[in-house]
Amino acid sequence: MINRKKTYRLYRTEDLAVRRRRRRRPPQRERLRLVVPERRNQRWSMDFASDGLWTGRRFRCLCLVDDATRESPALLADFSIGGRRVVRVLDELAARHGLPEEIVMDNGPEFTGRALFAWSARTGVRLRFIQPGKPIQNAFVESFIGRFRDECLNQHWFGSIAEARRIIESWRQHYNRERPHSALGYEPPERFAHRLGAPGLDKGPRPSPALVPPPRPCYDLNGSPSSWT
Repeated sequence: MINRKKTYRLYRTEDLAVRRRRRRRPPQRERLRLVVPERRNQRWSMDFASDGLWTGRRFRCLCLVDDATRESPALLADFSIGGRRVVRVLDELAARHGLPEEIVMDNGPEFTGRALFAWSARTGVRLRFIQPGKPIQNAFVESFIGRFRDECLNQHWFGSIAEARRIIESWRQHYNRERPHSALGYEPPERFAHRLGAPGLDKGPRPSPALVPPPRPCYDLNGSPSSWT
C-alpha cells in the first residue's frame, strides 16, 4: 500500500497515462420500413418517456404500443428501469395477452443488453432496432408518446411515484377504451380491435376519471382570490 500522492508522483515521473474507456458504438442497423400491421400482436413498439415529481426527482415511463390496433399494453413508471425490469414486464404481458412476433425499439442500453437478447432467444420474439438518430423509424410509439405527454404528463403534478402510476394507468385505460384515434377512423383502439376480431386488453371495471382532486383556490397576500392556480 502506498500513498495516493506518491502514486501520482510516480505516474508523472514515468509519464504514464490513464486508460480511457471508449464508448461502444452500436452496430450498423438496416433501415426499417413503416408498414402498418394487419393484426394484433404482429408488431409492438416500445420506447421511454421521462417526467418528474413536484419535488424535482425524475422518473421514467416504459411505453409499449401495438402498431396494428394502436392499443397500449402497458405503461410502466419507475425511477429506474433496466433491461431485467423490461423483461419482467414483457413476461407479465405474455401471460395476459400473448407475445408479439417482433418488437421495434431504439438502441438504448436497456434494449441492447444481455437480458433482452436472452429473453428473445427464449421466447422467439424478433428484436428490430432502428438506425441511430432515426426516431421516425419508430413513429408509432413516438406518436403515442406525444399524445401521452400532452394529455397526461403535462396535465398533472405528481406528488409521488404511486400517484403517478395510478394516474398514468387510468389514462392508459381511457386511451384504449374511450379516446378516439384519428388513424383508426376516430374509433377508440379497443373498438377497432374488436372489429379485427381481437378481444379487449383491459378487463374489469373502468377507472374513475376523477383521480386527481380539483385544484384548491389560491389567495394573494391580502386574502383575495388569485388568478394563479
